[in-house]
Parts: sequence; structure tokens; C-alpha cells
Amino acid sequence: MFFNSIDFAVFLPIVFVLYWFVINRNLKLQNLIIVISSYVFYGWWDWRFLSLILFSTIVDYLVGRGLSKQKEHGKRKFLLWTSIAVNIGLLGFFKYYNFFLESFVSAFSFFGKEIVGESLNIILPVGISFYTFQTLSYTIDVYKKKLEPTKDFISFAAFVSFFPQLVAGPIERAKRLLPQFYTKRILKYDNIVKGLHQILWGLFKKIVIADRLAIVVNEFYNNPTEYHGLTLVLGTVFFAFQIYCDFSGYSDIAIGTARLFGFKLMTNFKTPYFSKSIGEFWKRWHISLSTWFRDYVYIPLGGNRVIKVRWLFNIFVTFLVSGFWHGANWTFIVWGALHGFVLVVETFLSKIQKNIPSVFNIIITFSLVCFAWVFFRANSIQDAFLIIGKIMDFTSYSFSQLDFYVVPVIKGSVYAMDIFLSMLLIPVLVVLEYIFTTKVVFNNLKFKYRLPIYIIGVLSILLLGAFEKNEFIYFQF
Repeated sequence: MFFNSIDFAVFLPIVFVLYWFVINRNLKLQNLIIVISSYVFYGWWDWRFLSLILFSTIVDYLVGRGLSKQKEHGKRKFLLWTSIAVNIGLLGFFKYYNFFLESFVSAFSFFGKEIVGESLNIILPVGISFYTFQTLSYTIDVYKKKLEPTKDFISFAAFVSFFPQLVAGPIERAKRLLPQFYTKRILKYDNIVKGLHQILWGLFKKIVIADRLAIVVNEFYNNPTEYHGLTLVLGTVFFAFQIYCDFSGYSDIAIGTARLFGFKLMTNFKTPYFSKSIGEFWKRWHISLSTWFRDYVYIPLGGNRVIKVRWLFNIFVTFLVSGFWHGANWTFIVWGALHGFVLVVETFLSKIQKNIPSVFNIIITFSLVCFAWVFFRANSIQDAFLIIGKIMDFTSYSFSQLDFYVVPVIKGSVYAMDIFLSMLLIPVLVVLEYIFTTKVVFNNLKFKYRLPIYIIGVLSILLLGAFEKNEFIYFQF
């Protein structure tokens, strides 16, 4: 079930009414409604994969209970590794089996040995990377005695499967979200207003901007041989804003929906394209994932509490793993390696960066992020290098290449209106992002002044939205 679908528009009010007006006096029944609703929400794609969520939930609940009773270090470690093996094992099989098999076969072929490996027709369960990391945070924190294990299976099942953030985050920590299921929630007018406001903003970013940009980006990146370097630069910048609006739009809808039910989820994005370094970018982009890798990969490796060479190694490995988490494709691994490499380089240039005007640091950072996005979006490594090659061939640049797109009405491109609207919408996004994230400017306005903005937002979605049922990009991860 997609947030930008009619199904969800019907589903959400039904759950809201049941939750607040039918069983609002019983906390356990409210949590049970969340579990049932979440399983219906997830099962809308493929009910067979509900067994995976249930299995992970049971395993980690039992591991948590076992850790609470077990004092012996060796047995506690065995329980922890049981949880890790089950969760990472399921993730590895569904997401990486064919990748490892194909890489293994290719490696032998490179050395002149031909072997046959039979790939499997495996369907990737939606959101498996997200709920796997979420439930792992529970067992790891219980093992480290940072969190008391729960005895309430329904609350734990609700935590694992909570439908607003089940399939694409934010990846919540157990110590932050799980206690909210133990606390009585109260229906508050302020939560409803702010929740609906954030849902509307998320839908605007997804349907009006991201899905409109997707039409153009898909054309350019699916046919890179047909376009010039300057055009591919335009397509890459479009993708940077597409993936931001797509993913942050999902996060906004998730956070807003959770607020409707009395829950507070963590902020996942903080205007990342205004970052003045790659390090700062990762403090603003997909914050729930970057902090997860910081706490459960980077710090266990030693973080910055080791000699400098090992510290730089830890940074690079963390981002390499992050790239691999995104998908079983070398494009994602290169993308992660690029970010890791630039972060390592930044450790040597931090003093120089401080002396560069902020606006130039922002431009340099955005350019580096866009360079890496080429690998993230390209259909293959070969396509990525082809696109990079064309972009870097400055001698072939000519503004006449863009005539076809900049003056679409005259040239009559099939994608003319999409390109034209995209060029207008990106500056609008920047302005609106400032308005909606600055409390003084927007949240403190009286409702009668905010109402026209809400109406304009709804009308914009209806009139300018691209309704081709585009999935959220991060659903594939």
C-alpha cells in the first residue's frame, strides 16, 4: 500500500477512527490495532512476506527475554549472535544471494575458469532492510544493557511493524520508540494539525516534484547514449532533487501519520543540500540510517578512539557497508566508497575548508554529492562511467545542447512540460522548505493565514501532480 494511493487514503481514516474513537480507553487494544493495521498495510503488497516480519519479531522478542534472564557472558553473546544471524541471514538471502553468486561466477571467469551458478527468482520483500535494522537495534541495546527487554509481545510487535515507518523508515531505535507503546496516548488537536500539515507537505514533495522529475530523469538515465554532457548534468541535478523529495517526502508522511496516532518519530532530513561538507551532509541526510551505522558499525570498529590510519579505515568501511546496504549492485558500492573517500580526504582539508566562504563550500559539496548520485542512479557501472565521461568532456559543451529543453514550447519535446515545470518547481521547493521548516515564519501563524497555503498545496497536488503510481525510490532497499 503506497502513501500516495487511494487505498491508503481510505485505510488511514478507518484506522484513525478505530484507534481513537472505538478502543481509545484500552492501551493494549490500541497497540493490537496498530499491529493488525500494520500487517494489513504490509500484506497489501504480498501477504506471504508477513511471515518474515512475524518470524523476526518472535526471534528477537525471545532473544530479548533470554538476555534478561541470562547472566553468563558466553550465553548472552550466543543469544545476540542468534539474533544477528537470523536477521542478517534473511536479509542476505533475499537481497544479496544472486549478487554474490553472479560476482563469484564472474571472478572465476576472469581467471579463465568457467563455472555454472544457478540464480534464483527471488522477490525482495519491501522494507526488509529497514525493519531488520530496527529490530536489530533492540537486541543489540538489550545485550549492551542500554535497554530493558520488554515482556509485552504486542507492544514489541507494534514497534517492529509500525506501519507509518515500516517500509522506508525512519529507522527508529528501540530505546526511543518502544517506550511510546507503553504510554497512554491522548488525542490532541495540535498533533492532528501538525500531522496533516506534514503529510500534505510530504505528498507535495513526492507527487508534484519527485514524480515530475522522475519522468525526465528516467528518460535521460535510461538512454545515456542519446544525450550530451550538459543535458546529463541537468538530469543529474534533477535526480538530486528527485531522490530528496521522494525520500524526505516519504519521511514527512511517515512522521505526520505517526503524529496522528500520538507517536513522535525522529527527524530524518534537515535541508541536506545546504551542507558545507560531506560530513555535514551525512548529519542532515537520512539521519536515522547514518546514526545507525555510526552507533552499530563505526563505533564498534573503534570510531575515532584509535590511531589515525585506523580511524580513516573505520570511516571508509562504514560508508562502504552503507553503500552495500542500499542494494546488491556495484553502483551502490561505488557510491558508498566515494562518500567514504571524500570524508577521509576532508579530514586533511578541514582547516582549508574553514577559510572558504560558506556559499562556495555549499556549491562544492552539492557538486560532489551529485557526482556520487550518478553511480547511485545509473542502471549499471558501465552506464555510470559513460555518463561521467560525457559530463567531464567539457570540450563538447555547448548551450545549444540545452535549447531543446530550455525552450521546450518552441522545440515541442515530448518531455517539454515536465522539464519546464521541473525547472520552476526546484526553486519553489527551496523557498517552501524554508517556510515550512522555520517555525517563526509558518507554524506560529494563525490558522486563518495558514488555511490558504493548505488549499494551494492541495490544488497544486491535484493540478500539477504526476499520478503514474510511481513507487518511492527507497522501497527497493
